[in-house]
Amino acid sequence: MEWIDHKTSIEVCTPKEFNFEECLVYLDRSELETLHQVKDGCIYKLLNTKDESILVRIRSMYDGVQVDFPLNQPSINCREEVASYIWEWFDLERNISPFYDVAKQDRILQKFSNKYYGLRMIGIPDLFEALTWAIIGQQINLTFAYTLKKRFIEQFGKCINCEYGDFWLFPTYQTITTLEVGDLRKLQFSVRKAEYIIEIAKNMSNGNLTKEMLLQMQGYEQIKKFLMKFRGIGAWTADYVMMRCLRHSSAFPLTDVGIHNALKLQLELDHKPSIIEIKEMMEKWKGWEAYSAFYLWRSLYE
Repeated sequence: MEWIDHKTSIEVCTPKEFNFEECLVYLDRSELETLHQVKDGCIYKLLNTKDESILVRIRSMYDGVQVDFPLNQPSINCREEVASYIWEWFDLERNISPFYDVAKQDRILQKFSNKYYGLRMIGIPDLFEALTWAIIGQQINLTFAYTLKKRFIEQFGKCINCEYGDFWLFPTYQTITTLEVGDLRKLQFSVRKAEYIIEIAKNMSNGNLTKEMLLQMQGYEQIKKFLMKFRGIGAWTADYVMMRCLRHSSAFPLTDVGIHNALKLQLELDHKPSIIEIKEMMEKWKGWEAYSAFYLWRSLYE
């Protein structure tokens, strides 16, 4: 991680292949987003550190991003935690130059890889948040998924109200373990999804499922197989979480409707490609399946 501490603000250094404006497009894709706000070219986000909850404002700089703290001056430990979060959130550790080499040779990716150059795979560093969001999104459209997420956060999360607006923290798994299925049914969650989310929270609470545990596992198949032991986590959810939280470069949600629609549009087909056809396309994306999926999603926001 490369960062500079200016005490009242910090600077997170970014690689050449980073485009803050492209990342903003992705982060600003839904008016129902509750966990961050995009205003005047800046990202406002409430982060929970070991010491305190801190509101950060992130903006582009010449060779990095500047982060300041509109409400209060955090400790050095807190500032370092914020830098670490942003480094992971924007996937800045990864050298994505080889991805563009792959994209140049691919008839699909070459259509938009230059257009979105510097877009990073925006992550969900918290495992419980990633799993919950993936479960919420199962077999429903994105607008309703965001609606459920917003209700979930506003009912069970924590909020700071200030002159800049209302800013929310995602509910902790410790909070969700205390719920009954009926508590989520009131928010229009299905019985199954309510059960899945509460069970995931309980498994995380008792140590059966942790991010550290998953990161120590060897290989894509081992992690995916382990995740799919838990109720509510099928192949799509496992791949999504491996992409967005665990940063596994080979993860690819094969049955994702958005990816199917993106491929249909890019290939100018009158039907969605079959799973077999998509697997054939993926052969050319080896090692960069996750970024290929992310860029295909981005192509839908035109």
